Amino acid sequence: MSSLSRELVFLILQFLDEEKFKETVHKLEQESGFFFNMKYFEDEVHNGNWDEVEKYLSGFTKVDDNRYSMKIFFEIRKQKYLEALDKHDRPKAVDILVKDLKVFSTFNEELFKEITQLLTLENFRENEQLSKYGDTKSARAIMLVELKKLIEANPLFRDKLQFPTLRNSRLRTLINQSLNWQHQLCKNPRPNPDIKTLFVDHSCGPPNGARAPSPVNNPLLGGLPKAGGFPPLGAHGPFQPTASPVPTPLAGWMSSPSSVPHPAVSAGAIALGGPSIPAALKHPRTPPTNAALDYPSADSEHVSKRTRPMGISDEVNLGVNMLPMSFPGQAHGHTPAFKAPDDLPKTVARTLTQGSSPMSMDFHPIKQTLLLVGTNVGDIGLWEVGSRERLVQKTFKVWDLSKCSMPLQAALVKEPVVSVNRVIWSPDGSLFGVAYSRHIVQLYSYHGGEDMRQHLEIDAHVGGVNDIAFSTPNKQLCVITCGDDKTIKVWDAATGVKRHTFEGHEAPVYSVCPHYKENIQFIFSTALDGKIKAWLYDNMGSRVDYDAPGRWCTTMAYSADGTRLFSCGTSKDGDSFIVEWNESEGAVKRTYQGFHKRSLGVVQFDTTKNRYLAAGDDFSIKFWDMDTVQLLTAIDGDGGLQASPRIRFNKEGSLLAVSGNENVIKVMANSDGLRLLHTFENISSESSKPAINSIAAAAAAAAATSAGLADRSANVVSIQGMNGDSRNMVDVKPVITEESNDKSKIWKLTEVSEPSQCRSLRLPENLRVAKISRLIFTNSGNAILALASNAIHLLWKWQRNDRNATGKATASLPPQQWQPASGILMTNDVAETIPEEAVPCFALSKNDSYVMSASGGKISLFNMMTFKTMATFMPPPPAATFLAFHPQDNNIIAIGMDDSTIQIYNVRVDEVKSKLKGHSKRITGLAFSNVLNVLVSSGADAQLCVWNTDGWEKQRSKVLPLPQGRPNTAPSDTRVQFHLDQAHFLVVHETQLAIYETTKLECMKQWAVRESLAPITHATFSCDSQLVYASFMDATVCVFSSANLRLRCRVNPSAYLPASLSNSNVHPLVIAAHPQEPNMFAVGLSDGGVHIFEPPESEGKWGVAPPAENGSASGAVAAPSVGASASDQPQR
Repeated sequence: MSSLSRELVFLILQFLDEEKFKETVHKLEQESGFFFNMKYFEDEVHNGNWDEVEKYLSGFTKVDDNRYSMKIFFEIRKQKYLEALDKHDRPKAVDILVKDLKVFSTFNEELFKEITQLLTLENFRENEQLSKYGDTKSARAIMLVELKKLIEANPLFRDKLQFPTLRNSRLRTLINQSLNWQHQLCKNPRPNPDIKTLFVDHSCGPPNGARAPSPVNNPLLGGLPKAGGFPPLGAHGPFQPTASPVPTPLAGWMSSPSSVPHPAVSAGAIALGGPSIPAALKHPRTPPTNAALDYPSADSEHVSKRTRPMGISDEVNLGVNMLPMSFPGQAHGHTPAFKAPDDLPKTVARTLTQGSSPMSMDFHPIKQTLLLVGTNVGDIGLWEVGSRERLVQKTFKVWDLSKCSMPLQAALVKEPVVSVNRVIWSPDGSLFGVAYSRHIVQLYSYHGGEDMRQHLEIDAHVGGVNDIAFSTPNKQLCVITCGDDKTIKVWDAATGVKRHTFEGHEAPVYSVCPHYKENIQFIFSTALDGKIKAWLYDNMGSRVDYDAPGRWCTTMAYSADGTRLFSCGTSKDGDSFIVEWNESEGAVKRTYQGFHKRSLGVVQFDTTKNRYLAAGDDFSIKFWDMDTVQLLTAIDGDGGLQASPRIRFNKEGSLLAVSGNENVIKVMANSDGLRLLHTFENISSESSKPAINSIAAAAAAAAATSAGLADRSANVVSIQGMNGDSRNMVDVKPVITEESNDKSKIWKLTEVSEPSQCRSLRLPENLRVAKISRLIFTNSGNAILALASNAIHLLWKWQRNDRNATGKATASLPPQQWQPASGILMTNDVAETIPEEAVPCFALSKNDSYVMSASGGKISLFNMMTFKTMATFMPPPPAATFLAFHPQDNNIIAIGMDDSTIQIYNVRVDEVKSKLKGHSKRITGLAFSNVLNVLVSSGADAQLCVWNTDGWEKQRSKVLPLPQGRPNTAPSDTRVQFHLDQAHFLVVHETQLAIYETTKLECMKQWAVRESLAPITHATFSCDSQLVYASFMDATVCVFSSANLRLRCRVNPSAYLPASLSNSNVHPLVIAAHPQEPNMFAVGLSDGGVHIFEPPESEGKWGVAPPAENGSASGAVAAPSVGASASDQPQR
């Protein structure tokens, strides 16, 4: 189908929805396969219409299309089977087992047997894995969360989850334009033409009086547009229809208080209750302003995304309008009654590209331009919004798997995709917490700039951790979590010791909201069955038990001063509401108006300045004055926002972070926010660190005199006052400016020329080898593996002892070169090979148990514990030249060959599944992206190729441009390695380093070696992808900032090679980065040695990042340039 025909289908879908042909809309969606309506899918799943669910899915995928599709259908049919068992309808269960589930037995026979055995149980919950199964409603909701993640990850649904951006009634508009044009062509156009059909072209009859080009009010196609519908393309201007009334208010928070006597019960003004947090999917929520009272951001993004832009269409501007359009919310001849106040952040000041979809955001409570972001693939990003620089990027990783529970380990094996449900700063900004969709919470300590350290990892809940918050009961900082196991838990933030466990919910707990009034500390919690409960820190049970209005996704938040309580929610039918509560009576005080009849997703909100409410709805941000129920204004952020965007104010309300499409975060600012950002505009992240530390120091100094934690941070560190007073700016700004200028002036490249200037260690050698060809740290970080040119593997392990409590690799202590008791060596097959022509390669399994390796002969699979050869396969020719494990399946290996092909090999069945052809010389690099589902390959032909991992088709290719004036040399290895964001990758060639964007295969950054300098031998990202380590043939090692590929530190040969080797040709052939320590790397030398490097303990890092040029942030995308400035080039 042509592009225009496809677009016509979308126009018809919009028209049918506006006319409320609901069944026809969904039938066309399914038959065309162009748009997957997630909202409709959710409704059908919640209602248990399984036949319709599968029928609708069939328009987009089949069971055996790929592993994601298989899992989707399996989860649906398993749920249908369990519901039949729960109703004791065994004949139906058997029918489902035979007709629907048996198809999966060919893929996992053991699982099918286990499912079959459930028929023998009186209650299938006797099965340990199903013991947590609740009621049907909550089970469907939990399953739906998983289905949405699978659909989002499934490449067959790519570009089908978002409806194109269309103006209201676009098809009618086009007809209008056509009729206008036809009328213009009439020989004698009438002032009021009578148009009664679209079946033939319009033509005015003979002239009858004078011409008058006045508009025609002809209701040919009815009023345009109609409110409500699929997306309800209804009102979205400043005048909105009244929102659906909230159900009858709760009859007082404490109408049925616990019989347990407690001060909180009699303290009526405290009102232990809150607005409703209804049964919902697990993750959609919106943070309030107070950092201690926060909520996870929405996970429910992939609902129907049909834009409803605000204002009057400007598409039809001809003199005659045959089909006049009435735009809801815009009265004819009237202007909006409200004007957006100047103190609302309305200007898009920054646009940040995170790399994956933001799920939760939080501004630092003190350093108010620092934005913390958690994403749908488990990534954590820390942005300095002022300089547009991403200071830190971390991917999800369990810090110590050995301490994790077996259910967590099993869950990670079964489904390695982990999402961030919530990120939140502690009240003073010294810690932040991350709640994940799998069991655990991680706490980091933050020390300014890029300095983020692991603090605590807690295996908190069985299943997902749905929310996290900080609180200070008894003046002790604690972390509060809730999860799928129906509990709320309180943990000591310093030690990780569990202080309280609150049980009483009958469904997974959705959110928590800690608060205090009159020295009474309490926690509100809400569950997926719509129940609200309140708890005191006394393990005496819940103090209230109410049903949440809306019975779906609702969150609650206090105003910044803690005096007013609000809730925002969306019902299953898409009716959204924001209300203020009368805490003393537990009743709704006012209901704010301005939502559509049917919101496109779960609406989220935030509060600011003790005056405004904001909510993300209808591809825009809507604002209310707290004292007025009418909508104040709505802002679309220059377009491109998500249907129900996640939003987050900074503490002063001068900045507002909003999630957009294509993994974008837009930061909006008011005048104070623009001044604040301008302060940092030309400051690199390094120069901002002193400001961060000085602010933190000021906060600490104020602690002795400030009355409360919240007041302390507000009074000491505000860069803009609560009322727009900028007096504090006078105190802060000169310090920042002076420091940044001084830093820029004095910055110079860090040179490491003496052994005392770094920590380096040559690893002990029990076995002499010629040269190191390949090098890698084990994934555990406690060993390093090398492959020598003579096909022998060398393994060094660091031992856990008093001097090295973690047993991790370190340059401060020598490891042992390890061999098993048998004394055997791991040696590759070299029969019938020419050593000089062999290309050594290896790949290590994720659990460090096996290594796949080749040195020109057969590929060998070794056991890393025993060094025994478990298997050999694929004898040459062709010979393997590069190996890479598939990120989701250790049984699948991509093997690059010396005949320029790539073979996709299944170890389990000993079969080549696919052979990829696209290069002209041997393969020298392979890298998988588990986010984009692609394989990137590079070859000695200097060509880059991108392959889809579902069908193994080549998507695109590009030849690496060589620097101008560089002589054509012999074929050189080109290596590739993915950035942590899994969307960009590093390209390493002897002539250059480059960062490429994967989907467009576009070069974003490039650093080229000048002709007079030594070639690059190898390079790699640091484990956090913030640095690039590169080795050169003249034995120097250079450290670059990956954000801009600018040189920040150079390690000269004299720092690690003895004087006897200074004039020799000894140099690094390969370089490897430690998997957990971003400032540790190792090099393998041409003389067979291995050196490990760390910066001095006093420094803790390799040099200082160079300041941004021309006022731009170092992380900004720049046009690639071949060659670099002299200051960037190693002087050798």
